[in-house]
Amino acid sequence: MLTIIDYGSGNLRSVQKAFERIGALALITDDPQRVAEAERIVLPGVGAFGDAMGQLHARGLVEPILAHIAADRPFFGICMGLQLLFETGWEGGQHRGLAVLGGDVARFELPAGMKVPHMGWNTLAWHAAAGPRAQPSADWYYFVHSYVARPSDPSLIAATADYGGDFCAAVVRGRLFATQFHPEKSQAAGMRLLQTFLEQ
Repeated sequence: MLTIIDYGSGNLRSVQKAFERIGALALITDDPQRVAEAERIVLPGVGAFGDAMGQLHARGLVEPILAHIAADRPFFGICMGLQLLFETGWEGGQHRGLAVLGGDVARFELPAGMKVPHMGWNTLAWHAAAGPRAQPSADWYYFVHSYVARPSDPSLIAATADYGGDFCAAVVRGRLFATQFHPEKSQAAGMRLLQTFLEQ
């Protein structure tokens, strides 16, 4: 059983269906007690950083998420679920994140002629930190985002992708793992990555 956190930020059912396809039972909930008791947490999401943090606070979800991570229980963040792990988000002003990881989340700074958001398929360069989570370099993953995480500790970066320059595509610390891309939309490559989460 794994617990998918609902804070009103979309794409929950597609994440649930992806885990169900690889044989996992996945509960969607915004109940802080259920989150506190969860063996494995998935924090997905799309949208604006400040709004997402506001919803997590309003639903009483921040403390159980932080306690789960502090106990080094398996955690998987997807897209906004990666960005919220950092100290500060700069979308529409300055907003405090969960501050689990040092660093911030800022809008893409791209060469002239390149479009924001970064939307579509991209390959990854896996870093040593990824360990057994690393997948074949030929695999493609699906991205939709305008902001990127900038970890203050580069050793946390599990993978980078190239869009006008390298950017952080995944982070890892202990049993915490999070991706800027959407594994639930990344076909077989994404399913393999979700499977590694179940095997932790």
